[in-house]
Amino acid sequence: MELLPRSPAEFGAAPYWDRFFRHRGQRAFEWYGAFPELCPVLHKYVRPRDKVLVVGCGNSELSEQMYDVGMCEDIVNIDISDAVIRQMRERSGSRRPKMSYLLMDVLQMDFPDAHFQVVLDKGTLDALLTDEEEATLAKVDRMFAEISRVLQVGGRYLCVSLAQAHVLTKAVQYFSQEGWVVRVHQVAGSGDNQQFVLPVFVYVMTKFRKIPGSAPQILEICPEEQDKPMRVESVERLVAAVRDRQHYALLCSQLSKTPCREQVSLDLCDKESGKPRYTLHVVDSPSVKPSRENRFAIFIIPQGRETEWLFGTEEGRRQLATSAGFGRLVTVALHREQHYEGMAGIQAELSGKVMELAPPGLPAQQQVPFLSVGGDIGVRAVRHRDTSPLSGEYVVEDVKGDGTCYFRRLIFLRNRNVVQSEARLRAPTPLPGTWGGHEGAGAKADFFGVTETEIEEKGQKKRRKDKKKPSPAEPPAAIDKSYLCCEHHKAMVAGLCLLGGPDPLPGASLAVLVVGLGGGSLPLFIHDYFSQAHVAVVEIDPSMLEVATRWFGFSQGDRMQVHVSDGLDYVAKLAAEAPAQYDAIMFDVDSKDLTVGMSCPPPAFVEKPFLQKVKTILKPEGIFVLNLVCRDTQLKESVLATLRDVFPLLYTRRIEGEVNEILFCQPSPQGRRDPTELGARARALERALREPGRPWDSSYVLADMLQAVRIL
Repeated sequence: MELLPRSPAEFGAAPYWDRFFRHRGQRAFEWYGAFPELCPVLHKYVRPRDKVLVVGCGNSELSEQMYDVGMCEDIVNIDISDAVIRQMRERSGSRRPKMSYLLMDVLQMDFPDAHFQVVLDKGTLDALLTDEEEATLAKVDRMFAEISRVLQVGGRYLCVSLAQAHVLTKAVQYFSQEGWVVRVHQVAGSGDNQQFVLPVFVYVMTKFRKIPGSAPQILEICPEEQDKPMRVESVERLVAAVRDRQHYALLCSQLSKTPCREQVSLDLCDKESGKPRYTLHVVDSPSVKPSRENRFAIFIIPQGRETEWLFGTEEGRRQLATSAGFGRLVTVALHREQHYEGMAGIQAELSGKVMELAPPGLPAQQQVPFLSVGGDIGVRAVRHRDTSPLSGEYVVEDVKGDGTCYFRRLIFLRNRNVVQSEARLRAPTPLPGTWGGHEGAGAKADFFGVTETEIEEKGQKKRRKDKKKPSPAEPPAAIDKSYLCCEHHKAMVAGLCLLGGPDPLPGASLAVLVVGLGGGSLPLFIHDYFSQAHVAVVEIDPSMLEVATRWFGFSQGDRMQVHVSDGLDYVAKLAAEAPAQYDAIMFDVDSKDLTVGMSCPPPAFVEKPFLQKVKTILKPEGIFVLNLVCRDTQLKESVLATLRDVFPLLYTRRIEGEVNEILFCQPSPQGRRDPTELGARARALERALREPGRPWDSSYVLADMLQAVRIL
């Protein structure tokens, strides 16, 4: 733009615009919002017989184009610049006889009241409202008052704007308080290189008579010109919705120009409910040598598998992108609250939107492949949903894993990407709800199925395989209690080989305390495989006991008792009344406070005074096993130091691909075992557990779980 003003205030001064238009000459100046982009919105609100006022017309071609296409002819244009009014009269006088240009200030117009059906403003409000100083706001109030005066009841004030937050807020607040209906349209971009990265909006304010005590304000937003308007409940929500679309436009602009160094995450929401429908992660792989065919691809994560390491972590997605061999991969996670019409439906729904995230240099008309695990969108059925006063909203859902495997999961929706508890299912039985369908790979020219084996072989990520053909029509229902889904549970059980003498434990009398029930898989496994173990479980949330019993096959008996209590209080009471009674104490309890860098256990469970109480109720040769999930390095070091102060012997086992770290703590350093002895004890324990006729997960090798153990 030539002749930029010395200060923003000059945007509202006639001398500045006289100089500007004299310097620019006859060349039309379109600040933003070309006619082809605005036309679909204008057609909705401008009728051929309307009398239209264009305020701050400048030398824009907008009025001329509206006239020439027959949208409207009775158009009055006003501007404070004498130079531009003379230019425009010369340009349009003979060719458009019904259109006029007048030298006039929008702050003080000469028109009679209720003279127009439409007032059109393209950039004038943006130019005038450059700051929020008192004098500026007073000018804007005068402008709005004049527009209101010259508009008929039922008339529309159409304001084309970049929708800066203070501009939008001022306009919406003023007219909604006057009883007008306010609707904000996002103008669809042309796709060409534009001067402004930010999207253009049109505020449509429809005049109604202000009636005291009338219905509350009506505020709406239309994301694109063809969409139905969505009602919003407050000015703040409307401004926030516009801001989200501006941020998205900036993000798309950035991604179209440069590779992203860090993974970018965003949600695409359902138009009706406003709830997230897809979660996208944009992953660039600089190591991939670019070619025409491998620049860009979309990967649909099967339902229920978004929490897996490969799909649910930055490192996993980075490996997935590299393995798939694309310079930019957009992973797409599907949400449990939404319904999907198979892979073809998802592809049709996303095709236009994901192209906005294309990398720089993508050739025009380039077909973009949609990848998946075998072309299947997966299986997910929510079996139960409820809200706990302690844990918040949660769901129990059945999902399809690898091959024919199905799993039941407990998910706390406050942390929806973390599986709280998981159990494998068996015994096929029909399950209610719609299960994800299967689209054949290569069904369309731009769709390619990718098998899980292909991904694993490229990425060197080991997964268990099931050679049987999946049967989504018959998902199972009964719980397989012999199978521990969670790797940290497997490590915790393997740690029991640190107990006692060289003889295997299954037949020995054991007293075990487990703090944190969840779905009950860990205490159930110990109860079933250690035939003389007496297991006490402490769970603070009674809802979890109900969930474990009803949905995860948990039950109490002579050797299994659940105490609904705060683990802190329960341990403190035991320490005072009955010390040295447990062979093993296991903590697998999550924190309800997500602001802390440690999600398991809550910080109070690893404070020194409490850990000393834990040591008090542990037998001298016993073991304390702690599942630690801590992303804060400094906090983690502090926790480990406290544990070392209380327990002289401390082993640690990192869970590969997860944040979990299992700590095995013993009260005496004399029980220290070297790696060779640990392996021998683990193998002996496994042989004893694998009794003939008793089911056993062949992938569960206790010695492997302890192979990476190190002593702190």
